[in-house]
Amino acid sequence: MAAGSNIASRAAVSQHALHAWLLLLPALALLVAFTHWPALATLIDSFFSTPRGSRPSLWVGLENYQVMVDDPVFWQAVRNNLWFAGATIPLSIGLALAMALWVNERMQGRAFLRMAYFTPTVLPMIAVANIWLFFYTPQYGLLEQITGALGLPSHNWLGDPSTALACITLVAIWKEAGFFMIFYLAALQTLNPSLKEAAAIEGASRGYYFRRVQWPLLMPTTLFVLVNAVVNAFRLVDHVFILTRGGPDNATSLLLYHLYEVGFKFWDAGYAAAITVVLVVVLASVALFQFFVLDKRVHYK
Repeated sequence: MAAGSNIASRAAVSQHALHAWLLLLPALALLVAFTHWPALATLIDSFFSTPRGSRPSLWVGLENYQVMVDDPVFWQAVRNNLWFAGATIPLSIGLALAMALWVNERMQGRAFLRMAYFTPTVLPMIAVANIWLFFYTPQYGLLEQITGALGLPSHNWLGDPSTALACITLVAIWKEAGFFMIFYLAALQTLNPSLKEAAAIEGASRGYYFRRVQWPLLMPTTLFVLVNAVVNAFRLVDHVFILTRGGPDNATSLLLYHLYEVGFKFWDAGYAAAITVVLVVVLASVALFQFFVLDKRVHYK
């Protein structure tokens, strides 16, 4: 009897495992077909030359990576992207947290403020870029109208290498802060109200309550938002394409836009695959660092 019951229990466990794998199979198939296999194919393509007409692709080893190392435009895009990420990540997260703290309070027009903050997120990126293109247009744009009313000289904001990247950074912050605000607002609403009441009874100031209570409890949300902010900082291409097309003089060329130009403008598939591999490795390394190093400093209870 005992042997028969063990066989029956093992059969039930196997049947449940089979059902679980069958339920996971569609998602696994999509993941392999559209994520893992393209990544592996890109890695393989990075070691081959680009086929030209009747000439097939040939094994070139690390030649595409050597071309990348010797490419000054690539390093200019790297510097631009690091500057862009260093500005957008902390500013968008800080602004999102400030907005969430504000609209979480009881006030008149709170629903309108939440909608206004979140509206840039739901707008298409191409539409957002065209709106800001109107703001930055020399002589006729909204920004030029304001500076002209103040008696300041006219300035080509997107045509000047010293201001073009800052203008794109401002657009990205404006669009992403509202998206991150939603996560912080949801996290704030899950905090126990008795914590605030206890802090008020003890005479703690609002700043002290935020530093010692709210901020530590918001760390899981901050880690999630930080991962998304880092990924978004290295995958921006729409705004660059509409506003500047990487100019002037590659001053706003970011890594993904440089990858787009190499792959679809110059049709150098091998070199584009090498850039893709490097970009994926860098982002994966940053994500692993965030999850396995920063995650240890996060308190989930």
